[in-house]
Amino acid sequence: MLCLPCKAEVNNQCTHPLEQVISRIHLPAGSYGKLGNATGIQTDLDRQQYSYIDAVCYEKQLHWFTKFFPYLVFLHTIIFAICSNFWLHYPSTSSRLEHFVSILYKCFDSPWTTRALSETVAEQTVINQTHKRSRLLTSLSSNAEDIDSGKQPLQSGVEATAVEDDASGLLDKKEGEQAKALFEKVRRFRLHVEQKDIIYRLYLKQIIVKVAALLIIITYVTYFLMHITFEIDCIVDIQAFTGYKRYQCVYSLAAIFKVLATFYVLLVFLYGFACFYSLWWMLRSSLKQYSFEAVREKSNYSDIPDVQNDFAFMLHLADQYDPLYAKRFSIFLSEVSENKLKQINLNNEWTVEMLRNKLTRSSKDKVELHLFMLNGLPDNVFELNEIEVMKLELIPDAKLTPMITQLVIFKELHIYHSTLTVDLQALSFLAENLESLHLKFTSFEKIPSWIFHLKNLKELYLSGPLDNHNFAQIEGLQDLKNLINLSLNSSIPRIPPVVTDMLPFLEKLSINNEGNRLLILISLKKMVNLTSLELINCDLERIPHSIFSLTELREIDFRGNNFKTVEEIISFQHLHKLTCLKLWHNSIAYIPLQIGALASLEQLYLNNNNIEMVPLQLFLCSKLRVVDLSYNNLTFIPEEIQHLKNLQHFALTKNNIETLPSGLFKCSKLQYLLLGKNSLTSLSPQVGDLTNLIKIELVGNQIETLPPELESCQSLKPSCIIVEPIVLHTLPLYAKENYKSSHR
Repeated sequence: MLCLPCKAEVNNQCTHPLEQVISRIHLPAGSYGKLGNATGIQTDLDRQQYSYIDAVCYEKQLHWFTKFFPYLVFLHTIIFAICSNFWLHYPSTSSRLEHFVSILYKCFDSPWTTRALSETVAEQTVINQTHKRSRLLTSLSSNAEDIDSGKQPLQSGVEATAVEDDASGLLDKKEGEQAKALFEKVRRFRLHVEQKDIIYRLYLKQIIVKVAALLIIITYVTYFLMHITFEIDCIVDIQAFTGYKRYQCVYSLAAIFKVLATFYVLLVFLYGFACFYSLWWMLRSSLKQYSFEAVREKSNYSDIPDVQNDFAFMLHLADQYDPLYAKRFSIFLSEVSENKLKQINLNNEWTVEMLRNKLTRSSKDKVELHLFMLNGLPDNVFELNEIEVMKLELIPDAKLTPMITQLVIFKELHIYHSTLTVDLQALSFLAENLESLHLKFTSFEKIPSWIFHLKNLKELYLSGPLDNHNFAQIEGLQDLKNLINLSLNSSIPRIPPVVTDMLPFLEKLSINNEGNRLLILISLKKMVNLTSLELINCDLERIPHSIFSLTELREIDFRGNNFKTVEEIISFQHLHKLTCLKLWHNSIAYIPLQIGALASLEQLYLNNNNIEMVPLQLFLCSKLRVVDLSYNNLTFIPEEIQHLKNLQHFALTKNNIETLPSGLFKCSKLQYLLLGKNSLTSLSPQVGDLTNLIKIELVGNQIETLPPELESCQSLKPSCIIVEPIVLHTLPLYAKENYKSSHR
């Protein structure tokens, strides 16, 4: 500011002193020039007074907008900077954005992304070639078309597998582990971010704040722009210090400030256009939803999920930079992609040699492979064509591929708490070859529907809770026309109608009801082809009458029920083919006299009951080969046991027997004699008459010496003489050393 005092005023404006005289004498304007040339205006002010006047007029008369314009521009810049970058530094959003950018770059550069996308291109090429061949085949004759159409799926499957195997070689073990870690990071990040929309809301709010600030700034800057003037009329009451009251001032920066302010308004308009465009972009469509539909259509990863909230918004922002980032990132959202990666890592970890070392021989002398707690089923398993039995336990994502057709002698499959996906071609192979299936599941798992397509299945073992959903699902059992053995280990209120009505060839039915009562057993009479029936832990109190019409029954097992009496046992005489009766682990107090009517009985299990006496009629069952009376309250055995000429296995463990009947030693075919935990004090020399004896158990008795006649039992191995160590010195001389070496 530069100010000069005003010595003369005309019409409330500063003027030349001569003009004031002329106006008083009423001369025309401009006439003062004729009066003589002016030589200047004397003010009589010193330099400090001028500085004082400049300072006072600057503070009192200069408009605040003109005065603070540079600082306002700086303040506006700070406001815009804060509004534009606040979300990048706010803790709740900045950490997520930085993490997202970090993961996005890693996914973009991951070799697995390149491998997955190149595999998609290769498979699409195969599909296109397949379609071309199909169009070519349609021009041929109908017979040739039928033949080739049957081969076409197989050819496509082989080619697709070849492409995949070739591509899998591009990924080494280290890269596979890195890609696996990326899948886990993406999963956790999505779980954490997709639940909230704090980034979206903060970004929208800061844009709204910027737009509102822009409107205010443009409005008031445009309005106050006219207050930036070069000349300023300053009227201040400082006459006591300078002798003047009015001053004429000039603001030397007015012109440049006016130009800069105008240019600043133009820049703000441009910036405002960008802000309005951002606001329109935010509001024109829902940025809280992101669809990968285009990616799903152009790739084989049709399971890529759509995302929402902050996760979707950040992907929309990435699209504004380069849509390829979201496309490559989507590979790590696909479960199919993750499963393929797991399969490659699994194949690298489990080689053919490692799997071959896990092969064992089962109790049925079959080659068995047992896999436990793996991430999946290695493809190298299908290279072991000697496998007959496969057990999969606690394997969450197992898949049977068409490569299973290489297991030409594969007959038995065990699935324990595992999820098994079966390829269509693999299912066709299983339907033709699989004979036995064991399935254990929990309430959180479902019975796979593919098991009901196994048309040649003969044995099915289901173990797990059958709730309303699963109970309805086993209606598919009606399609298993060749099923002859069905085992249900579950808690069900009744036998499913599909079992009794729709399985005409079923020969063996086993139900373990886990201690819960099984009701409505009348439907059992429909199962006329049953040869074996097991009702275990069914909380039964009486033998159901419906089974007495099943004339083909050979074996009955009532283990773990609440039988206190079995008076219905006489009705078993109508089952002429019954050879095995198991009434073990009940509360039976006595054996009915009618037991003697079961002439065809060969095996009788009455162990773990409360029986105190054996009726003589039992020994009328002359065909008995196995009699188990262990864990009862017996005190003696009648001499009539000698009538059981075919007896081979006799068990009396954990009773109160003090002496053995001499008739027992007349059962010349006896091979197994189990007498442990009784009250025997001696063993009769007649034991030498049991020349076919293979094993004798005497542990838990009070026998101090063994008779020398034991040497006559030539079939008895020293390791099968189970006695207390204190009796060791009484063994026959030929057996002492061998017994010492084999006793455990």
